[in-house]
Amino acid sequence: MKVPVLLTQLNGPVRTKDDFLVFGSPMIEDAEIQEVVKSLKSGWLGTGPKVAQFENDFKAYKNASYAVALNSCTAALHLSMLASELDPGDEVITTPLTFCATVNTIIHAGAKPVLADVDPMTMNIDPAQVEAKITPKTKAIIAVHFAGRSCDMDALCLIAKRHNLKLIEDCAHAIETEYKGRKAGTLGDFGCFSFYVTKNIVTGEGGMVLCREESDASRIKVLALHGMSKDAWKRFGDDGYKHYYVTECGFKYNMMDLQGAIGLHQLKRVDKYWYRRQEIWHRYNDAFADWPIGLPASPEMNTRHAYHLYTVLIDEAKVGLSRDEFLNRMTAENIGVGVHYLSIPEHPYYQQKFGWDISKYPVATKIGRQTVSLPLSAKLTESDVEDVIKAVKKILN
Repeated sequence: MKVPVLLTQLNGPVRTKDDFLVFGSPMIEDAEIQEVVKSLKSGWLGTGPKVAQFENDFKAYKNASYAVALNSCTAALHLSMLASELDPGDEVITTPLTFCATVNTIIHAGAKPVLADVDPMTMNIDPAQVEAKITPKTKAIIAVHFAGRSCDMDALCLIAKRHNLKLIEDCAHAIETEYKGRKAGTLGDFGCFSFYVTKNIVTGEGGMVLCREESDASRIKVLALHGMSKDAWKRFGDDGYKHYYVTECGFKYNMMDLQGAIGLHQLKRVDKYWYRRQEIWHRYNDAFADWPIGLPASPEMNTRHAYHLYTVLIDEAKVGLSRDEFLNRMTAENIGVGVHYLSIPEHPYYQQKFGWDISKYPVATKIGRQTVSLPLSAKLTESDVEDVIKAVKKILN
């Protein structure tokens, strides 16, 4: 069924035909620019009141119990695992179709990553594969909501409960995602978010972790700033110097007020940006419906897809050219594209460290060798969208 397209192009700089269309270029408006200027003029650049406000606003948006702003989703994942009290050698199950940070943070936490293959339609981790990988050493599951599509959280929550496992949601793609009326990041023990420059709302660099328990949020806040006692960022405030104590060996993972200043206004427009990306998503679906490329599956019932990535599959046998040749030709047409992702077991470091055999992860391997992400951003003009569609059709012809 054709979905009506509203074509509600947002205001932004107009790109000429000779300009390269940058993949994932963010929509930055005047309000956040002025908020950053206010921070610069105030002299409070590091963690301060704007970060605290951003935490509260994001917590309210997500209807979450506790939120801690950090400098990246990577930091959020790492500290979530430390708060999960993993011991050296414990196993954490996750997907092979993800960014390397998901696996790297497991390693940095002293645990062992274990991969469970993905479902070929949703591209999310397959709960049956998760169940098959559980051992007495398994202590946690990291569920990655790939491209903005929710994982099968009913099944994963049941597995986690039955085996007494921590469940961490990697929501780097899933700011707006919902599953059966609940917000992504609030179904597991921890929800980890990214505000990197290519994400649906941005702070340049930045992340957030949602927690169920106050004790976890408090510990993460301490770990994020060198292990210093709670609210150590207030020690230079105008109500007098505050002494602090180092209670743990922590990290430098805190968010700056300069970042929080951007996030405050980006979050106010999260739904407006979501609707625009939804329109572009359906525009692509209509444009490519009769062409020999794999299109994303429709969102599942009772879920909200974040429309973070629009991924197509380039099967050389059907298309007549390889995925990498398609990438090169799109670039030659001045269209930026992405690859999300080459499967984790194909990277040399993980092969050397864990000896992973790609034949054990056939679905993720196949997707990783065929996938291409087309531009999908609220910043795209109608002309930009038409340029993407024309370039794809020209190459396929």
